[in-house]
Amino acid sequence: MRTAQDEAGLDGGEPYEDSVPISLVAHWSFCPRRAWLEAMGEKAPQVAQMAEGTAAHRRVDTPSAGEGDTVRAVDVRERTLGFHGRIDRAERLPSGALRVIEHKATPVKRSPTVSEANRLQLTLQTMALEAMGHEVAGAQVYFTHHHRNVPVDLDDADRSAAVAAVEATRKVVSSTRAPAPLSDDPKCMRCSHSSVCLPEERQEAAVVRRIVPPDPTGEVVHLTAPGSRASLSRGRLTVVQGDEKLASVPLERMTAVVVHGNVDLSGALLREMMWRGLPGVWCTGTGRVVGWTNGVRSPNGGARFRQFEVAAQGRVDVAREFIAAKISNQATILRRFGGDASVVAQLRSATRMALTAPTEQELFGIEGRAAAAYFDRFPRLLSDAVDSSIGANFPGRVGRGAVDELNVALNYGYGMLLGEVIRAVLACGLDPHAGLLHSPGRNKPALALDLMEEFRAPLVDAAVLTAFNNGEFGERSFTHVLGGARFTQHGRRKLISGVERRLVTEFMHPVFQYRMTWRRAIEVQARMFLGVLDGTQPTYKGIRVR
Repeated sequence: MRTAQDEAGLDGGEPYEDSVPISLVAHWSFCPRRAWLEAMGEKAPQVAQMAEGTAAHRRVDTPSAGEGDTVRAVDVRERTLGFHGRIDRAERLPSGALRVIEHKATPVKRSPTVSEANRLQLTLQTMALEAMGHEVAGAQVYFTHHHRNVPVDLDDADRSAAVAAVEATRKVVSSTRAPAPLSDDPKCMRCSHSSVCLPEERQEAAVVRRIVPPDPTGEVVHLTAPGSRASLSRGRLTVVQGDEKLASVPLERMTAVVVHGNVDLSGALLREMMWRGLPGVWCTGTGRVVGWTNGVRSPNGGARFRQFEVAAQGRVDVAREFIAAKISNQATILRRFGGDASVVAQLRSATRMALTAPTEQELFGIEGRAAAAYFDRFPRLLSDAVDSSIGANFPGRVGRGAVDELNVALNYGYGMLLGEVIRAVLACGLDPHAGLLHSPGRNKPALALDLMEEFRAPLVDAAVLTAFNNGEFGERSFTHVLGGARFTQHGRRKLISGVERRLVTEFMHPVFQYRMTWRRAIEVQARMFLGVLDGTQPTYKGIRVR
């Protein structure tokens, strides 16, 4: 079936492999790093300005919407210079020539002013149509909020600038190294990519003029009811157990789904999650992560390739930060919950030693000694109101196979934290398996385990101690079979609630000196590691709370 643009002779065909999208050239004119991020597949979180732009293009983005001498969503390309794109609207004038019209959403309080990026887009669209054998006799920008067409006169200077912009964009997006972020530039204040670019944070110093990005975290949905089923219904995740409807959440408000134990997900819901790039993490009933799902359109493929090189060669400087931050945060938790001051001093000393350790093997030794000292004092952080048997039953830190209440709770919390870090790693386009400290030889998500080290104490350990000390864990929280403790549904929900409260709690970032949630901090740290891989920054700094 022929479309409206077929009838008008405007079919641009498939662009060749090295062709540059006109949209990327427009991004480059705003900021080369933004163009590179777009080319690497980084998508900005949906914000009001982007929603307005999407709404403004909704009608013109339908290729079949042709009306008389007007065609919409016209695909065009220029083979010689190598660029392609889509024209919002093209009108056939009485002379037979075409007029190109670009639709733009402009906030009501701003004037309908044609920007340099608008001129660049119209110039490239005009050149593409001319290369396809069409005469172009005019160009306009239609500002949807003002319902006003603004004519744009293009000249030879615009064409020369457009040719240079295409070549500059091709050079930027074909590079394996990310362009440096803009420094103290007002453009960053209105850039939709600021939350993934982190232009101020890349300097790893106190942020003087903070850019406040939209919170990209939204809601992480935890599915915990045994025997329940989650499905897709009119754009919402709906959870049903038997004949009872337990929950209904709009997909637009979600950023991930975590499945705990025996919960089913429908095929339609899984497909929609992958289409939208919403990761899913599957855990056992004891909190152990067993797998995850994600869509195939993952960003930063080049950085992911270098991640495996770094994992094979090692980066002891980054490994030092992982371990030093972990030990420092353990010391802080001991101090906050009234631990032995001498052990706190011992852990502070171990932190300094970790920062100068020459090899990873020496780092492991420092970490092991610090962990032994920390968990030896851990039961003493429980308040007097907690059943004394809880502390007495604690044999020290035990992972899989733990049968005491403290370790059962810690293991479940660490599983939750691992799922959260995996979500952040996937958002960056990195592979959770290729890490620096933990060996991928046993098929563990090594990078996720590396990045979660600095968050164990302030998130999980603090949440577990708080739940015990505040009486949130009681007789209904654990079941004891053959002498071993296991979480009940009540206990599991209490811990999930406690860890989630910690994740959405704001704290003062010790490096950047502004407040952010712990959930946001996890993704920021993953992106700081990404910066080491893509060449944006030379070092990695862990979070050490005081």
